[in-house]
Amino acid sequence: MVDITHKNTTLRTAIAQAVIKVSKPETITAIQNDTVPKGNVFAMSKAAGLLGVKRTPDILPDCHPLPIEFTGVEYEIKDLEITVLFTVKTIYKTGVEVEAMHGASVVALNMYDMLKPIDKGIEIHHIKLLNKKGGKSDYKNRFKTDLNAAVIVCSDTISAGQKEDKAGKAIIEKLKACGVSIADYSIIPDETEKIQDKAKTYQQQGIDLIIYTGGTGLSPRDVTPEALTPLLDRRISGIEEAIRNYGQGRTPYAMLSRSVAGTIKNSLVLALPGSTNGAKESMDAIFPSVLHIFGVLRGERHD
Repeated sequence: MVDITHKNTTLRTAIAQAVIKVSKPETITAIQNDTVPKGNVFAMSKAAGLLGVKRTPDILPDCHPLPIEFTGVEYEIKDLEITVLFTVKTIYKTGVEVEAMHGASVVALNMYDMLKPIDKGIEIHHIKLLNKKGGKSDYKNRFKTDLNAAVIVCSDTISAGQKEDKAGKAIIEKLKACGVSIADYSIIPDETEKIQDKAKTYQQQGIDLIIYTGGTGLSPRDVTPEALTPLLDRRISGIEEAIRNYGQGRTPYAMLSRSVAGTIKNSLVLALPGSTNGAKESMDAIFPSVLHIFGVLRGERHD
């Protein structure tokens, strides 16, 4: 299976269709009058679809088991064609497109099975996805594309050349994947004055994202939050909560991090953990969604 452990849980919706074509008007009449020998076609086929959609991962080997939190089945009749509209919703890390198409297929097959004694010319057509929502494609092209960032590594050992930086490079990799250009990358010791000077300088240069990694723990030299907090115009607690909540689901030590998020005028300042995994997970937790902030700061509206 594809690894989805890095993804965020969101509301996912998918709508699929299947078209059943009968060969004579009498078949449609029998369905509408509930005179099909095997029973109520619409009700029984809906039940089959509800059962089938829950078994999707049992049939398709690369399909993740996930909670099916809503299933809707609708029928539209036009001439000799019956269109099945199958809707699936979940709040999870991956989409439900395959589940919706599987459900529509099962409904169509059950209708075929129930109708074949009275109509030998039934055909199933156009099983396809009509719409999906909730994945990363929903947000494509919704964020600013002219953003830049500065990444600052706060570490006594790395600045002294005793250790290689990996967290800062992981942050840069994620930023580039989100279309953010890197204006600067620097390594400094855990000193309040130097931490503050970087924030002030980058903000004056018009840098959009000022991201620190390191110094958010509880050792005596971890002073990044104390250095940055007095400079912030506004703290953004929701970002901080999202980072820690995401991390806590992956390690019980995430609660010990003191990540900080806030703005200095139109610059977003983030202070993230110094461990490589902590930095990666923090970026996964909030990117690219956090980039929406720049439209808000610039007075732009997004529906």
